[in-house]
Amino acid sequence: MNRVDAKKMTPTERVLAMETLWESMCSEDNELESPNWHEDILEARRQKIARGDGGYFTLQQLKEQLAR
Repeated sequence: MNRVDAKKMTPTERVLAMETLWESMCSEDNELESPNWHEDILEARRQKIARGDGGYFTLQQLKEQLAR
């Protein structure tokens, strides 16, 4: 595979390249493994919610919060 300087590509070319890469990854049977640190973060979030220090909110609530 040839290395390409993304800075020399147009925005449209970059998006097409990303779509091509994404499609190639989705069409493979091999699943990517999450890094070890990812499980640590998820567990910390589970514990936070269990303690009552965290929670969930809807996408609409997130949009409203970000608009402030």
